[in-house]
Amino acid sequence: MAETPKSKTMKAPPKAKAAKPAKAPAAPKAAAVKAARPAKAEKPAKVEKPKKAAKPAAAKDEPQVPAPVKTVEGALVITGANGKASGEVKLAPSVFELRPNDHLLYEAVKLYRAGGRSGTHKTKSRGDVSGSGKKPWKQKGTGQARVGDKRTPLWRHGGTVFGPTPRDYSYSMPKKALVAALRQALSTKNRTGTLRIVESLKSDAPKTKALKAAVDAMNFDGKTIYVESEPSDALLLSSRNIPGFRVIETSHLTVYDILNCKTLAVTTAALSRLEERLSR
Repeated sequence: MAETPKSKTMKAPPKAKAAKPAKAPAAPKAAAVKAARPAKAEKPAKVEKPKKAAKPAAAKDEPQVPAPVKTVEGALVITGANGKASGEVKLAPSVFELRPNDHLLYEAVKLYRAGGRSGTHKTKSRGDVSGSGKKPWKQKGTGQARVGDKRTPLWRHGGTVFGPTPRDYSYSMPKKALVAALRQALSTKNRTGTLRIVESLKSDAPKTKALKAAVDAMNFDGKTIYVESEPSDALLLSSRNIPGFRVIETSHLTVYDILNCKTLAVTTAALSRLEERLSR
């Protein structure tokens, strides 16, 4: 018999590759889309409106008076009752142009404040508290501390040792030192530009409203001391209810009053009195 040839393994026919689906058309690019959009109409340029002219500042009833400026060496402007300059006055160099001496001013202020202390403080000593002077128990043999009486400062309700007692704190300074300190205070006000020379304020009747209108017209800065040579009773009564304004007679002016105000207003009559009194 003829030998049958060995069967060779038959290879399977290659599978047909599945056809890939066609790619979808790519989305148009953003730039192409923007180009396809209709162009926006350009906005009309803004027309600038003409600016309104600045309104003039409303004129106040009170005239604005600038700070006093020395026009001539050693001279100050005199402020009138209506708040306007009415002239000039030359100041005495021996009263208003001295070199500063802070220690002298300190001593004068300390003297003034010491004289204003009431000195009525008081504590009870062992002679003022209640209790007898009898010895509570005998000196020895009880086991307790020795004690002389119930008013001892070591016990409750006992007297106070070295407590304050009423006294007078006032003391005196040489008259020449006080006058020199007053000159120093006036020179300090003149050097800092807070000295004002003004005309006298007239007050026929005690009317606070009328006086306040005159004071506002002079445009004082802050707390003001108004020095008058002979202030009338109507002026003193009218000024009592004006905050930050005080009228003082020339003879009653102190160093503390001058340094304790922001503006020192001196009338022309009071200026003559001060220069006559302090130039000696």
